[in-house]
Amino acid sequence: MSYIAGNTYAASVALDSSAEHPTPVRTVSRLVGEWIGRLGPIWIDGQVAEFRPRPGARNIYLVLRDPDVDMSLTVVADAALVGGVDPPLAQGQRVIVFAKPEYWTGRGSLQYRAKEIRSVGLGALLEQLERLKHLLTAEGLFSLERKQPLPFLPRRIGLICGRNSAAMHDVLVNVEDRWPGIPFEVREVAVQGVQAVSGVTEALLELDAIEDVDVIVIARGGGSVEDLLPFSNESLVRAAAAARTPIVSAIGHEQDSPLLDLVADLRASTPTDAAKRIVPSWQEQFSIISALRNRSVSGLRNRLDRESGFAQDSRRRIRTRLNHLIDTNQRDLEHLTARVRALSPAATLDRGYAIVTNEVGEIVRDASTLSPGEFIRIRVARGAFQAQSFDSATEES
Repeated sequence: MSYIAGNTYAASVALDSSAEHPTPVRTVSRLVGEWIGRLGPIWIDGQVAEFRPRPGARNIYLVLRDPDVDMSLTVVADAALVGGVDPPLAQGQRVIVFAKPEYWTGRGSLQYRAKEIRSVGLGALLEQLERLKHLLTAEGLFSLERKQPLPFLPRRIGLICGRNSAAMHDVLVNVEDRWPGIPFEVREVAVQGVQAVSGVTEALLELDAIEDVDVIVIARGGGSVEDLLPFSNESLVRAAAAARTPIVSAIGHEQDSPLLDLVADLRASTPTDAAKRIVPSWQEQFSIISALRNRSVSGLRNRLDRESGFAQDSRRRIRTRLNHLIDTNQRDLEHLTARVRALSPAATLDRGYAIVTNEVGEIVRDASTLSPGEFIRIRVARGAFQAQSFDSATEES
């Protein structure tokens, strides 16, 4: 029955009612039953959340849960129908049920009467996953451009894992060994079965809202394809894609590849590998720092040696240049001194000449300018002395 047809029918059987003239329960229940009775059977895809067969019972009840959201419905089936399911029906199993809705007017409850039950085989599951993978790839959820880099040293690490699991132990111990003291926010949830998707998704949203959680690790050990199906669930994958915090997927072993690996910002092959990828090793960092320090010291020494050699070479060149300039200037000075001496009165005096000055210090160039008996000063090359002039005529007589 279509949605429009259903509404049309519901409108046709609706009764006028009010607070003064309410409709009895029996009438409401009968009308709802009649409306649901007009609905046809439908194929339902779900996961067996509850299954408790009772020996000898004609009818067997099971709860089917939606693998993506927290919704479920009750299915009732003949014991013979359930017994013919291959492989045998079990909790957590993915099934397809062809059922017709039934409404029990006495209790006002809704259930679905199974007419056929098929177990979803591994091939069908893988085919569904492949279709989902193509869909999410087309939407760009797996593109490299969306992936966030991990911090070098996170302030706090979020960890989602099974309760008291080996995966939790591997992450905690290896992180502590590599960089002691980093705090964790651990969320232990179901990582297998009907509660896994909702548990992991809720933990992811909670950790993503914590300000100082810089990276979130989702970890579990290995298992079958069916065991790891929750980590290929569409709602969980979309929640991981929408997270603001970088996510590390550490699901199963190297050969396992749930869709969470593709949407995560980093895929680790194992929980131990995740620990090695999210924090550096203090020993490796210490070795790197020591090597850098040694390189710096060596480089500084080499630089100082080069600069010292350059300075010494420069001083030698300067000294050589100064000596050359001094020698050149000394020779020029000697030449200039010789020229000055050759032009100076001292050179004339050295050749036996004298300089005569009168009493007032004027040079005597003409003897007639002297008065008889006038004192004169005579300067020679080495020293000076005084004399008295006399009349040349008196000397001749």
